[in-house]
Amino acid sequence: MSAVVSGTAAKAQKQPQGMRENGKQWHAPRKAFRPGSGLTSFEKRTQSRVAMAAMKAKEKEMKHDKEEDRQRRVQAIKDKRAAKEERERYEKLAEKMHKKRVERLKRKEKRNKLLNS
Repeated sequence: MSAVVSGTAAKAQKQPQGMRENGKQWHAPRKAFRPGSGLTSFEKRTQSRVAMAAMKAKEKEMKHDKEEDRQRRVQAIKDKRAAKEERERYEKLAEKMHKKRVERLKRKEKRNKLLNS
């Protein structure tokens, strides 16, 4: 008998309440205001904070790795450009001077670079 009563109660609850007073039938029906319903326990809050801190640390690490990769690519491009400029400069010198003299200049400049750096 109680199953029949609970079944009819569920049907009565699911039926529409009728026209809404303000005419906005597309809105969901409002529920009672319960100020304590959204509160969480201290343990849950601490767990969520720990999880958030771990996620932030992982994000930071990933961003750092990504930035390192980017810097490595940028540095490789800069090195390549510098080598190309130097090669072009030596080719220009080779047009005017003898090949052996250009080779001597190269060796001398490399020694100076090693001494200065």
